[in-house]
Amino acid sequence: QVQLVESGGGLVQTGGSLRLSCLASERTFSTAAMGWFRQAPGKEREVVATISRSGRNTYYSDSVKGRFTISRDNAKNTVYLQMDSLKPEDTAVYYCAASGSSYAPINAYEYAVWGQGTQVTVSS
Repeated sequence: QVQLVESGGGLVQTGGSLRLSCLASERTFSTAAMGWFRQAPGKEREVVATISRSGRNTYYSDSVKGRFTISRDNAKNTVYLQMDSLKPEDTAVYYCAASGSSYAPINAYEYAVWGQGTQVTVSS
């Protein structure tokens, strides 16, 4: 089964940027839709952005639209989340996930494989 490993989290000031990476362990990465989700303390996990197998279709939640960019490099088995203009409310553990769907699903239950998460903290 494919394994996912996130990296790139950390502490940043309001208005700063971070780029998260998620490396998949298998070449079957190119057949999976990928998503980034986040979970803040005391809150439910929520979708941040998703991307289809080909990378042609993407989805962004309203809270990050215009600030975050999801992309993928199938040759490197990696999906990225570029986060700009970060706000304190973006503070959360960020997870990447893989889905067997051909499109870019937005529901967590459609993703079968999850990474361990990476902490993003935005200070005010």
